[in-house]
Parts: sequence; structure tokens; C-alpha cells
Amino acid sequence: MPNWNEVLLEIQRHAAELNNSGRQESALDNVRRRYFTQLAQHTGRATISYYSGWLDRSDHPGVSINDSDKNAFMSAVHQLPRDRGLDLILHTPGGETAATESIVDYLRKMFGNNIRALVPQMAMSGGTMIACACKSIVMGKQSNLGPIDPQLRGVPAKEVIAEFDRAVRDVEENPASIPIWQSIIGNYHPGFLEMCEQAVEYSEKITAAWLRTGMFNGEKEATPRARKAVEQLADTRTTHTHARHLHIDDVRRFGLKVESLEDDPDLQDLLLTVHHAYMHSFAMSNAVKIIENHNGVGVIRTAT
Repeated sequence: MPNWNEVLLEIQRHAAELNNSGRQESALDNVRRRYFTQLAQHTGRATISYYSGWLDRSDHPGVSINDSDKNAFMSAVHQLPRDRGLDLILHTPGGETAATESIVDYLRKMFGNNIRALVPQMAMSGGTMIACACKSIVMGKQSNLGPIDPQLRGVPAKEVIAEFDRAVRDVEENPASIPIWQSIIGNYHPGFLEMCEQAVEYSEKITAAWLRTGMFNGEKEATPRARKAVEQLADTRTTHTHARHLHIDDVRRFGLKVESLEDDPDLQDLLLTVHHAYMHSFAMSNAVKIIENHNGVGVIRTAT
């Protein structure tokens, strides 16, 4: 299968052919969808891509998981066979927890627990939560998941709680520290601490439930396994930053079921070629998000 540069050259050649023939088609879409179809033919499963262009347009609000994505998923799911399961290709920075929950709920209603996550590069935050809702995750040596600790207004919710707890301890031990902590805690708006606590409980609760009913379904130790995995994924003391890139060995150590992409060389070649095609689609157009199935049906959201 072609590599990054070869896919780019193929797109450029096809664009020239289309221009010379006068055909009003997109070389980016044609090349990307051709390889996407080959991937689905190889696996024999319904396949949907959930791709964000956040690496090229990180400041655009549309790159994150949001409620409008569900409409795109509905379009992509329509008329797909449900009996062979779903492969979900994830490349996303994450986003709204409520929107993430809604998407997972919808996909599970359509395909049950027979959903496998394919991660060619990165599925961070809410993307990791979606992967945890699948029966297994396929990762390569270059793939990454991320911590699931929620962020409120760009601030880690768990760190706010930890800071407040530290303030309480410091004030009890050293009352002279009160003015220092007053200046810090005084920057919180009313109810912010409660919002942080609710956000942490919400994300951890639903992710543990998805693991228990999906990836660990039927196992005797499903509940403690799910709890342990979530604790690891949400522990800011060990991950240190919400942007932490968790590799396949990290994810396996947390107890998640992960298949090695390298175990299936044909799948590896096809998935990475598809990934290259998506990355070129974002770099060479104004697309910010692409959600489509292996038949080319879906939605492309643009920066305009």
C-alpha cells in the first residue's frame, strides 16, 4: 500500500486528471474513499470514520466532539449492515462529555457491543472514552490514547479539587496562609468547585459503565477491572497532563483489551493508507471534520 508521500502524489495526479477532463469531482474524496472501501472489504465489517482536523485547525470549535456530530453518524449508519459489527476509526481530540455519551449510546443501539475501535494515530480525552465503550481497541506502535480527566474552561477539574483540598489542609495547619489561599480560591466563580466534582464523577461513571457492559462484559471481575482502568486513565498524578500520549503498552497495563495493529500486516497497511488520505484531506482543503462510512456516505464539515 502507498505511504504518505505516495498517497499525496496519487491525489495530485488524480486532481490533474479531473481538471483535464472537466469532471466536477474531488480528488481528495475519490482517493480517500477508494482506500477506505478496500479497508472495509478486508475486515468484512461495517466501517465508519470519525476524523477531526484538529492537528491543522486546533482553534476551530468544530474539531471537538459535539452534538452536531450525531447527525453525521446517523447519516453514516443509515443502510449499513448491522449484523457484521462496526469498526470505528477514531482520530479526535475529544470534546463534550454529554455529546460523547450520546454518540456512544446511539452506536450501541445500532450495533450492540460488536464495535471495535481502530486508532491509527490519536484518540484523546473523549475519543479515549469512545474507545473504552468498544469491545476492543486496535492500536499500532504509533497510536495513542489520552487521559479522560475532564477539563472545565481549559482547567483540569481534578486539579481544582486537589488544590482546594490542599488549601483546606494548609489553612488548618497554618492559619497564616489564609490570605494566600483567599487570593487563589477567590478566583473561582460560585459553584465552580461543585461543577468540577460533578464533571469528574460524570466522566468516570459513564466510562466505567461502558467498560463493564462492553469490553469486560460477562467477566467475573468486570466491575473492579473497569474501576481500575478508569482510575488509571483519570489519575492526574500519574498522567501529569491532559495532553499525555498513552501508548499501547500503557493502555494494556491499565487493563484494557488492545489488539496490536502489527499482528495483521494487511490491516496495518490499509488503515495507515486511509489515515494518510484523511490527513491530506484536511491539509489540502477547508475541512475540519469528516464522518463517513466505507460507502462514502456521511458528512464533511468545513471551516466556512
